[in-house]
Amino acid sequence: MHSVPVILTLTVLTVLLTSTVQVIGWRPYPPKTNGSDQIFDASKKYEGSSNLVRLRYHMGPVLTNNITVHPIWYGTWKKPQKKIIREFINSISAVGSKHPSVSGWWKTVQLYTDQTGSNITATVRLGEEKNDRFYSHGKSLTRLSIQSVIKSAVASRSRPLPVNPRGGLYLLLTSDDVYVQDFCGQVCGFHYFTFPSIVGFTLPYAWVGNSAKFCPGVCAYPFAVPAFIPGIKPVKSPNGDIGVDGMISVIAHEIAELATNPLVNAWYAGADPVAPVEIADLCEGIYGTGGGGSYTGQMLNDDRGATYNVNGIRRRYLIQWLWNHVVSYCTGPNKLD
Repeated sequence: MHSVPVILTLTVLTVLLTSTVQVIGWRPYPPKTNGSDQIFDASKKYEGSSNLVRLRYHMGPVLTNNITVHPIWYGTWKKPQKKIIREFINSISAVGSKHPSVSGWWKTVQLYTDQTGSNITATVRLGEEKNDRFYSHGKSLTRLSIQSVIKSAVASRSRPLPVNPRGGLYLLLTSDDVYVQDFCGQVCGFHYFTFPSIVGFTLPYAWVGNSAKFCPGVCAYPFAVPAFIPGIKPVKSPNGDIGVDGMISVIAHEIAELATNPLVNAWYAGADPVAPVEIADLCEGIYGTGGGGSYTGQMLNDDRGATYNVNGIRRRYLIQWLWNHVVSYCTGPNKLD
């Protein structure tokens, strides 16, 4: 689950400057107490926090079959916004993207295995999509009504989404005028699985909301900064859309956790499967080398002044690092040695 990010009122640290790429670092603000903070202390977010983290495999399935992501566009979406998200999903398995790449980031996810020793798939592709532009379940959704939206998508009389419990991943994306239960206050996105009593099938799914109107300083940080924190300027988003660029890291977070813990009985830390601490939770707020505690790590700036840390097929993105259980710290493809 992707909880609300964290910020400290410190200034931007400029670490390295070249003619086209600038390496920068931020210190995000302190988090609210959550499940992971009760299990570990604040230093759990450091790259080298191996002595604090006890991530274990609980024998459940992981997504070893090729993953097909089915976006459900709920509400009003512009074509350029959809394009940014589609290209990110397509970049996960892209070959030949410039280093550091989205596909390089996914290699950390591929390290995880099931009980047979089979690794999570290297193949993530964009599947069929569904538009729900008329807000069929209203503009305020609960966690249960989210499952009803997914049911509408797979049971639609017109072009229903295919039902694929083994490799399908259903990604509900709500537009910036839709409020979801616990949005902004506790979460920017979450994942779970659908209940057969509601949807008719057990399907791994994730929800991510566009925070541009409700709480960009919370869920689209560092592209926006909360008004109550003076003296810090937001960084420039790589694709010119604060809400959607903020969503990208949350989408990455949720897809990585769905792959490694789709039914909430596979890879997680802590004793409570109801509130598991997963591979992205352990590295929340870390985007580059040196990240940990309240420091995001070193990020890159392009020649337009936009901040990113990975390259996709045609675009750049800012996405968080993931917990690597082989070396027991957070890793990413943009590590600066």
